[in-house]
Amino acid sequence: MTDYGMPEPSAAAGARRIMERCDILAGISETPGQLTRTYLSREHLLANRQVGEWMRSAGMRVWQDSVGNICGRYEGQQQDLPAILLGSHLDTVRNAGRYDGMLGVLAAIELVYFLHQRQLRLPRAIEVIGFADEEGTRFGIALLGSRGITGTWPPDWLGRKDEEGIDVAQAMTRAGLDPALILQAKRDANAFAAYLELHIEQGPCLEQAGAALGVVTAINGARRLNCRFAGVAGHAGTVPMPLRKDALSAAARWIAQIDDLTVARGPQMVATVGTLQCLPGAVNVIPGEVNLTLDVRGPDSEELQGLVTALLGLAGTIASRRGIGFSAEEFYHIGATPCDAILQAKLAESLCRIQGSSPRLPSGAGHDAIALAACWPVGMLFIRCRRGISHHPDEWVAEADVAVALRAYFDAVSALTSTAGDIGVSLKAG
Repeated sequence: MTDYGMPEPSAAAGARRIMERCDILAGISETPGQLTRTYLSREHLLANRQVGEWMRSAGMRVWQDSVGNICGRYEGQQQDLPAILLGSHLDTVRNAGRYDGMLGVLAAIELVYFLHQRQLRLPRAIEVIGFADEEGTRFGIALLGSRGITGTWPPDWLGRKDEEGIDVAQAMTRAGLDPALILQAKRDANAFAAYLELHIEQGPCLEQAGAALGVVTAINGARRLNCRFAGVAGHAGTVPMPLRKDALSAAARWIAQIDDLTVARGPQMVATVGTLQCLPGAVNVIPGEVNLTLDVRGPDSEELQGLVTALLGLAGTIASRRGIGFSAEEFYHIGATPCDAILQAKLAESLCRIQGSSPRLPSGAGHDAIALAACWPVGMLFIRCRRGISHHPDEWVAEADVAVALRAYFDAVSALTSTAGDIGVSLKAG
C-alpha cells in the first residue's frame, strides 16, 4: 500500500466533475430527448473525441485503436511492468441512462487526473479504455471493443448488418477505420497485470444493504431456451376437463413452480419466463400449443446447468402426466465469469478501509470483463443506483456515493500497482 490516498475533499471535487461529465456525454446522442449512442455512429466518434480530450488533460497519451476503442496511458515509474487496465464502455442501449458504462470510464480518468495534478507516478502504468461496444445495440453482437483488445473477433462479424443494411465493415470504413487492421487492436498477454472496472450495480441489492459499494464475485452465466408444450386444441365447451390435453394449463403449472425451484437452488440464481404465445389463441378454443422463452442465470456454470436440467425435467414430468409433449431448444449460452479471488480480496480490503464493510454480490448483467477475463485477471466494484433502475432514463447515482467510490477505487489501484514483482503472474497463479 502506498503512503498516500485520495482525501475526501479531492474525491468530492472529482465526483462533482464526473457527474458533470456524465451530463455532457449524455448530450451526445443519436436521438433528440433521449440517450442513444451506438457503435461507430457519428455520436460514438464525438464521444471518443471528448473523452480523449479529458484523458489528455489528465496527463495521458491518447489514441483510438483499430476497432474504435478510445485509449489513454499514464506511465508508471517502472516501464517494464505490466500496466493496470481500467475502464468501461461508452456505447448505450436505446433511450439509456447516463451512468451505465460512462461512470466507470470517467472515474478511471479522474483517478489518473488526481495523480497527474500532484505529479505522482505509481510503480506501474495505468491504462484507461472507453470500450467501443459492450451493449451490442447496433449490430446485435456485443463486446466488440473488448474482444478487439483480446483479438477474438469472429470472422463473420464484419458482415453483420444493422437495421439500415450497413454491415460492420462498411461502418468501420465510414468511421475512418480499416477493417483489415482489426487485429492491430489486440494487446499482448503481458500488457496488463489486471483489469478493474467501476460500474453501477444495475440492481437493488446494495441499496437494500445500505452500502454504497460492493465487490463483484462473478458475472452471471446465462442460458436462454425456446420451450414448447404441444397438446391438442379442442372446443372449449364440449371437451370434458379430465379428457383435455391443454397445453396452456401444463405450461401454467410449470411456470408457477419455476420460482420455488429456482429459489431453492440459492439466492443468486434467477429464472425468467419472458415471452409466451398461446395457439390458436381463441377465446373458445382449448390451447393446443404454447411457446415460451426461459432465461436462467447464475454465478456458477455448474450450478446453472443443474438448475436448467431440473427445470426442464420438471416441465417434462408435468407434460407427460397430462399426455402432452414438451421440447426445449437452447439459443444462447454463455458461461459464468468468476472475478479473480485475489482481486476480490484486495478490493474488499479497500472497501473495509473506506466504507467499513465489503458486501459481495454477483453481476446479473454482462460486462466487458467477460471478454477480458480470457486474458487477464478481472475485478469489479459496484456502486449502488437508486431502486436498481438501469437501461432507463431514470438511472441515477448519488454524487456522495461516487466520491466514496473514487476513494476506494484509488485505494485499490494504488495497492495493486505498488505490489512488488509481477502482479499479473501472481494473480493468475492465485
